[in-house]
Amino acid sequence: MKALILAAGYATRLYPLTKEYPKPLLEVRGRPIIDYIVEKLEPAKAVNEIIVVTNSKFISLFRKWAKAKKISKPISLVDDLTQTLEDRRGAIGDMEFAIAKKRIKDDLLVIGGDNLFSEDIRDLLRFAGTKAGSPVIGAYDIHSKSEARHYGVIRMDDESKVVDFQEKPKKPASTLVAMCLYCFPKDKLGLISEYVRDKATGNDTTGSYISWLKSRVAVYGFTFTGRWYDIGDHKFLNEAKKRF
Repeated sequence: MKALILAAGYATRLYPLTKEYPKPLLEVRGRPIIDYIVEKLEPAKAVNEIIVVTNSKFISLFRKWAKAKKISKPISLVDDLTQTLEDRRGAIGDMEFAIAKKRIKDDLLVIGGDNLFSEDIRDLLRFAGTKAGSPVIGAYDIHSKSEARHYGVIRMDDESKVVDFQEKPKKPASTLVAMCLYCFPKDKLGLISEYVRDKATGNDTTGSYISWLKSRVAVYGFTFTGRWYDIGDHKFLNEAKKRF
């Protein structure tokens, strides 16, 4: 299994902090956010390589980070060849680009580079192993429907199958939201390119992809407990700095 960390965004909601610096390298309690993600991946035996997809603007900073990082698993960087917000590929575009560039033919674990969570990633991988052949997404109960409106909202059945997925609904059906955390079986990776080619989708967000995907194959959800922070703006960055 390969692990792909999405780190090619331009994080405009965190300006001026991220105007000349990538969000995953911002520090929380003295360490870059991406360090916590890599730390979760280190003990996962199934993961044999960590791939970070970033952009031309920030790749030199990630090279410096990777060179200094002491970890047993190989870390490789992919430059998505964009330099501005206007020419960004988006999350799904970066996934497709990295899969092609690295010629990935293994199962793929995708993690947003701004995700901070306390639970062991191996719990998700063990669950995914029981749903062999089906994509699995990480979910988290934020216990607030007003907050859920800012995320992809999930409903699952008793077998943890995703039966409904709404991207940023005005009236959420539940408080269970999607983290940017996905397990994609190798034989389902081709669906990413199919989605990108489907002009009817018109959206490059991971939430829109999951909504599209669940109409074609069975998708399951694994609910994380503990703490989770989606570092999307100053509010959540400051909260993570205080509590994570």
